[in-house]
Amino acid sequence: MANTPIYKYDETSDTLTITFAPGMMATGIELTDHILLRINKTEQCVVGISFFDYSILAQPTEFGIRSLPITGLDMLNDPTRQLVLTILHSEQVQRVLTLSAYVPNATQTIPIATLQTSGAFQLAA
Repeated sequence: MANTPIYKYDETSDTLTITFAPGMMATGIELTDHILLRINKTEQCVVGISFFDYSILAQPTEFGIRSLPITGLDMLNDPTRQLVLTILHSEQVQRVLTLSAYVPNATQTIPIATLQTSGAFQLAA
């Protein structure tokens, strides 16, 4: 696996792709409408992550850093869900995407992802 992630920004589609393991086979997991995680299930590792509408995701709101509910976890079977959560907590992923939770009541927990723009690709002003 590459030591240094490869960042590629496509201005036309406003997509930032970060590749951690170039050339490795991957399965895409749609975490949200804006975040696609690519993992290798056999090696149980992150291959890459793509952020769609990156310039919007990276821009703070009037309330602070933008966070997104990770609705895609609900579509996964338990073993894949656990693998994805483990990968999301990996040091590589945590440099660009951190997890937290919104707990609207005592029985419901909604996982939330926040783009770490300080450790991620910075768009030129």
